[in-house]
Amino acid sequence: MGNGIAHVCALAGMEIRLQDIDDHQLDSAVTAIAHNMSRQVKRGLISDDDKLAALDRIKTGKDYSIFGDVDIVIEAASENEGVKREIFKNVCDVLPDDAIIASNTSSISITRLASVTDRPQRFIGMHFMNPVPMMKLIEVIRGLATDDETYKAVCNLAERLGKTVAMAEDFPAFIVNRILLPMINEAVYTLYEGVGSVESIDTAMRLGANHPMGPLELADFIGLDVCLSVMQVLYEGLADSKYRPCPLLVKYVEAGWVGRKAKRGFYDYSGEKPVATR
Repeated sequence: MGNGIAHVCALAGMEIRLQDIDDHQLDSAVTAIAHNMSRQVKRGLISDDDKLAALDRIKTGKDYSIFGDVDIVIEAASENEGVKREIFKNVCDVLPDDAIIASNTSSISITRLASVTDRPQRFIGMHFMNPVPMMKLIEVIRGLATDDETYKAVCNLAERLGKTVAMAEDFPAFIVNRILLPMINEAVYTLYEGVGSVESIDTAMRLGANHPMGPLELADFIGLDVCLSVMQVLYEGLADSKYRPCPLLVKYVEAGWVGRKAKRGFYDYSGEKPVATR
């Protein structure tokens, strides 16, 4: 997600600072961005000059000090509240006083995350969809203290990026994942209870509901660990048994079978063609 956000912002003419705790991850990020921009060049969406200029705008580093002169920082770490809180505490030490902090969280309370910063009024949720260069939506979520100036600035930024804003209230998982992840979880229950195989479930939803991807294929694309995290936020935040994560989803995550990024989830991606694992 961080790669994608940096990608679209750089193409929009912004100077980008991309930070991670690992040099290898930073190198991989820039390589991925260059590769994805090359695909856009081949499709005639951008020119070679656009690509080179955008890549030149991206600077990387492991130290938070690279954010010392930015107008906005967008956090896109894993969906782990403890990790995000630590990032916000560290970044507040170096940010200009008027800089905005946005979180790309897909489920966690914006009000709660803002409370660990020195600027809850300048804190907001900015949930991009994956893959960022292709998806047109950004959910914008105001925390309890988010001021109007911050909200307007972020909506203007979204427009500059060519995205459409959906304003969401600060409830667990917001709009998209409040609807999408329970559907995926129910698909996993359908598999768990033996109603259908991986392939039959995905085929049924692709051809029967006209979904571009089956729910289990989509879960692998999102990451089963992310799916589980969102379901846990929904289950704990809304105290409703209908959001209970499927035990099979938990088992896959415990096994490290978290989807495409691990080359194994509901499908095995080690060969030329994905093969269902159940």
